[in-house]
Amino acid sequence: MEVAKVRIHDLPEGERPRERLVRNGPESLSNAELLAIILRTGSRAENVVSMSNRILSEYSIKQLSLANIKRLMQIHGIGEAKASQISAVFELARRLETFVEEPKRKVRSPKDVYSLMYPKMREQKKERFITLYLDTKNQILKEETVSIGSLNASIVHPREVFKSALMESSASVIMIHNHPSGDPSPSREDIMVTEKLVEGGKLLGIDVLDHIIIGDGRYVSLKDEGFVR
Repeated sequence: MEVAKVRIHDLPEGERPRERLVRNGPESLSNAELLAIILRTGSRAENVVSMSNRILSEYSIKQLSLANIKRLMQIHGIGEAKASQISAVFELARRLETFVEEPKRKVRSPKDVYSLMYPKMREQKKERFITLYLDTKNQILKEETVSIGSLNASIVHPREVFKSALMESSASVIMIHNHPSGDPSPSREDIMVTEKLVEGGKLLGIDVLDHIIIGDGRYVSLKDEGFVR
């Protein structure tokens, strides 16, 4: 009598490797279960966890990591696609071992912000509102374009500005936008938007350090003008 093969989708959802990884983290899975997630599917005669257990009984993790695509494809059940997936995962692991994070750029003054952003904004024909998200040392965690078009309170809403700030665990933000006319003098709308965002930051515990308007070869800091307190 043929023994029924239990496939991943036949298991209760809570026992499936991918669901357990999401719920409990990758450290909760065995080597075979981690390999099963990489391979994703088995064959008609063998489910992916059984296949992974079989492979790891024949080859160590180190042997798999050193095998090229051609060698991996000699393993029963491993075609070009699965061999490529295995090879890619181990290559990422090797690169992680030698990865060195580049130093984050630090902002010390409005002039630093202007020097960073002017080359990107001087040729823009439309207004762009950009936010820099900073850590506690005023190092840039992320740069994000929040809106494109004429600046107004309905387009630049605190929700859009501070959403990424919360996701990045930012300590503070600096806002920048350009005036395609070339004149960086703040408009009434610029000032209203700035005051609204400063208040929003206070409610969230995120400092708005400045709002810098970039024109043609010059800039205005709304903090220096007294509008960011």
